[in-house]
Amino acid sequence: MKKVIVIGGGPAGYPAALEAASLGAQVTLIEKNKLGGVCLNCGCIPSKSLLDAAHKFASLLALGAWCQEGGTELAMQLFAKRDWSKIQARQQKATAKLVQGINFLLKKANVTVISGAASFIDEHTVSVKTAAGTESLQADGIILASGSQAFFPAPFDAIQDKIYDNSTIFSMSALPQSMAIIGGGVIGCEMADFLSALGVTVHVIEMQPRILPLEDETAARTLSQALTKRGIIFHTGVSATQVTEKNNGWTLTLSDGTTVQTEKILAAIGRSVDLTSLHMENIGVEWTRKGVQVNPQTLQLKNDIYAVGDVNGLCQLAHAATRQGEVAARNLCGQSAVYHNESVPRAIYTSPQIAAVGLSRVQADSKGIPVKVHKSFLLANGRAVAQDQTEGYFELIAHAETGELLGGVLVGANAAELIHVVSVALQAHLTLTQFKEVIFAHPTLAESLAEAARK
Repeated sequence: MKKVIVIGGGPAGYPAALEAASLGAQVTLIEKNKLGGVCLNCGCIPSKSLLDAAHKFASLLALGAWCQEGGTELAMQLFAKRDWSKIQARQQKATAKLVQGINFLLKKANVTVISGAASFIDEHTVSVKTAAGTESLQADGIILASGSQAFFPAPFDAIQDKIYDNSTIFSMSALPQSMAIIGGGVIGCEMADFLSALGVTVHVIEMQPRILPLEDETAARTLSQALTKRGIIFHTGVSATQVTEKNNGWTLTLSDGTTVQTEKILAAIGRSVDLTSLHMENIGVEWTRKGVQVNPQTLQLKNDIYAVGDVNGLCQLAHAATRQGEVAARNLCGQSAVYHNESVPRAIYTSPQIAAVGLSRVQADSKGIPVKVHKSFLLANGRAVAQDQTEGYFELIAHAETGELLGGVLVGANAAELIHVVSVALQAHLTLTQFKEVIFAHPTLAESLAEAARK
C-alpha cells in the first residue's frame, strides 16, 4: 500500500487526500489551521453568503416601488433594521456545516488527519509539529497544498494588523460607514458590491486603467457602469502612495494627488505564497511569492512530490485547485492524468455576474488564432425583460474557419451557472453549427446562448 502525505486541507488538499484514498493509498493529511482552507472558512463560501444577503436587501428596496402608497418608506424602514450579527451568523452556520461535511468524508475514507505544521526533512520525510510535540512521518509520495496568504504592498504592509484583508473582512464586528478597497480585481469588486448593497460608502482604488484587468474589457466596463450607478466610487489608473490614521479613520493619498477619507480599509490586491516554514531547501526546491514551478499538466514538482492549488500559481481558484488535487493524486498513485488549465471556468458573483471559460478574443489574437465573435444582449431576452435583469450580454467565441467553439464570456444574471453550458460545449469540441441544434427552454436566460450562436 502506497503511503501518501498531503500538506494542507484546503480545496486542493482534501480532494487530493480523498482521491488518493479511493485509489488504495494510506493517506495522512496535515493541516495547521482549519479544514476547508481559505475558500471555505474565509473566502468563497462566506463571501457568497454575504453577497446573497446583500442582493436580497437590494431586492427589498426595489419591492417598495411595487407596493401601495408608503411601500417605499416601509421597505426603507426594514432595510434600516438590517442586523449585521445575524447576517454573519448565517454565513458562519453555512461554513460550519460544510467543514463538518469534509470531516465526515475524510473519516469515511480512512484518511488520518493531523492538526499541525508540516516541514520537509527530505523528499520522503515530513516533520509535523503538533500541540503534543514533534514527530517525523515517512511517505512514498507527498502532495503539497499549503495555499497562499493575503498580499500587502507598501504602504499597507506597515499597517496590515489594523486593516482588513480578504480573509479577515468576514469577522468585522460591525458594518462601517465607509470602506476603501485597495484593488479592483475579483475580490475587490465582489466586496464592493456586497458592502455597497448594505449601505456602506465604498471607494475602489485600482492602479490599472480599469477594474478587472484580467477579464474581458467589455465585461469589466459593463460591471463598472452598473456599480457606479449604485454609488460605488472608482479610482482607476492610480495607486495609494500614503495612508494616515486620523480621527478613528484613515486618509489615503493617491498618486494623482486625490485624497480619500474612509473609516476602514480592505486590502484586496491578491495573494502571495510563503513557504519559509516548510524548509523547501531540504528538498532542493526554490520558490517565490508566486509559488513553485510544476509541470502544468501533471502537477509534478519533483520526483514523488506534487504541488497543487495556489502554491503553484497556475490558477488561484478553488475548483481549479480541486481538479489539480485529484490529478496529482492519480499521477502519484500510478494512474496517468492530465490537468487542463485552459478549461477552468471563472465566475465573479457581483450583480451583474461575469463568467468566462476558454479563450478570450485577446488570447486568441495573441496566439494567432482567427476567431469570430457571436454576441446577444439580454435586452432582447424574454426572461430577462420579464424580471428586470437586462444588464449584460452573452458572447461565444468560435474559430473563424472551422467554427469550433473556443470560449465564452457571459455577463448578466445567472452567468456563473450558465457558463457551464459553454464548458460542456468546449469539452465536447462542438462547432457553432452543432451548438445551434441544442434546444433551450423558453423563456430562459440560457436562450441568449442560442441567440448568440445564430448571430
